[in-house]
Amino acid sequence: MREFEVPASYTIPDDANNSDNVFRFGEETPNAVLFNVPNGSGGWNDVTAAQFAKAVTGVAKGLIASGVELGDRVAIMAATRYEWTLLDFAIWAAGGVTVAIYDSSAAEQAKWILQDSETKLLVVENDKHKATIDEIDAASLPALAETLQIDKGAVDTLLERGADLDDAVVHERRKQVGAASPATLIYTSGTTGKPKGVQLTHANLWAESRSGGIELSAFVAEGQKTLLFLPLAHVFARAVALIAFDSKVTIRHSSDWTTLVEQFGEFKPDFILSVPRVFEKVYNSAKQKAHDGGKGKIFDAAAETAIAYSEALEKGGPDLLLKLKHFVFDKLVYSKLRAALGGQCLAAVSGGGPLGARLGHFFRGVGVTIYEGYGLTETTAAFSVNTPTHIRVGSVGRPIQGHAAKIAEDGELLLKGSVVFGGYWKNEEATAEAFEDGWFKTGDLGAIDADGFITITGRKKEILVTAGGKNVSPAVLEDSLRAHPLISQVMVVGDGQPFIGALITLDPEALPGWKDRNGVAADTAIEKLIENEALVAEIQAAVDETNKKVSKAEAIKKIRILPVDWTQETGELTPKMSLKRAVVMKQYAGEVDKIYS
Repeated sequence: MREFEVPASYTIPDDANNSDNVFRFGEETPNAVLFNVPNGSGGWNDVTAAQFAKAVTGVAKGLIASGVELGDRVAIMAATRYEWTLLDFAIWAAGGVTVAIYDSSAAEQAKWILQDSETKLLVVENDKHKATIDEIDAASLPALAETLQIDKGAVDTLLERGADLDDAVVHERRKQVGAASPATLIYTSGTTGKPKGVQLTHANLWAESRSGGIELSAFVAEGQKTLLFLPLAHVFARAVALIAFDSKVTIRHSSDWTTLVEQFGEFKPDFILSVPRVFEKVYNSAKQKAHDGGKGKIFDAAAETAIAYSEALEKGGPDLLLKLKHFVFDKLVYSKLRAALGGQCLAAVSGGGPLGARLGHFFRGVGVTIYEGYGLTETTAAFSVNTPTHIRVGSVGRPIQGHAAKIAEDGELLLKGSVVFGGYWKNEEATAEAFEDGWFKTGDLGAIDADGFITITGRKKEILVTAGGKNVSPAVLEDSLRAHPLISQVMVVGDGQPFIGALITLDPEALPGWKDRNGVAADTAIEKLIENEALVAEIQAAVDETNKKVSKAEAIKKIRILPVDWTQETGELTPKMSLKRAVVMKQYAGEVDKIYS
């Protein structure tokens, strides 16, 4: 199928402002618990709808008192925390536009965003972020009037400034905001040239929240709980936060990815929204733990049973023997995996990158269905998503309500609908290049089946063309290899080369257990470990298994195992854990040369 459209069951009001529900909930359901926030003593306090409406009103008055006018840009540079969301809603209530800056940004990156957006007021989180901003020559930011710091009382400062203003000032300002008004600027990663500011309107965000709430209403509902740990500077987390808020889900924020399992166990979320890497880590950690404890065969058998069980659900249902095996493994293995997600989590949403059918089937077989979706910053996050009523594991679902997708002649996925942005901030040339006859060009290759399910097959810019003229999509190979517990990151190479190769990094968390099982001294340096015959053989076995998924011309012929891992801090990964291919190619050019020498 070349094109598929899902009609909308709603219309976007002309006066839509995404802060509206703050005040509606405050009046209609004042005791509804919308947030769970740290109390400063190691515990947590609830924030009700009435309390949140009062806080948003107070901060919005403070922004107005600080000189923020209708349409002015206010930037936030902070990790995921309650104050991020509070400020976001307050900026909208004050008629401003939120500019998102990753808390990991370098001074030059922040400088470009602040300059290009002409930000008037900046809120940073801590001394580290303030130091980054202080590296920037103040004269290069003529529009920036002030910088406030969250952990030094930014919210209290704004509340004090606006204390003498009447609440009516905020509501008068809100009336000047409509669906077509800009709501936020989110800058793309800028892999080629300067990052572009994606301008999303209140209509874009309103449509995303309404459609997402409808599609995921089975578990995104009042009284449910979710732990929001994705970076709020990313469009996926912003959309999740808005959908959850508009559905009266209780939200707890966290920026600590190192203790997620402990946090899940303490908070017990009803659903989780994440990027694939988190689900990969949950699976790999469980597998590694089982193998380290001498229960590897049981886990592997349980995993294969879970996958088979999920696959059978799409083919008429599992037979009696498979049901019996599944029942046994549920007691032995699956229940423990569900406990690792808090014990109450029955569903999850994955976005920001490909999950892979095998992992999707595994988690559904375990009892935690992952509803994979697809979207970009330019589509206000999710454009398509699997749902409880329409799911096809391995696909990224069907378009959300009111949206259409089609496949161009060259295989590129094109999109149209109310979540699609109107253009890049002050960049008409880039905007014109992004559209074709009213359709947004995603840059991704895809397919649409007869039922409207979209499958992403690769990225146009990432397609490798070997010296023999074979087109190879790296995603299939990389996703498969990252499923191995020992492997952290993979980058497939081979553009213009005689064959396909791969750079591979090891997962530091998996290495101690592997050393113990294989009689390797615990203090063995990573430089020595990557030369260990047993380890190399295990990685090569994973490569051989992966190669079965592709043709001979697409198979990985040679690998290089690196003595370092790639991280966001060292620059090879984006905040959503995607590879910065150009950075890796530049930094590890010597390793790539060794593959072909």
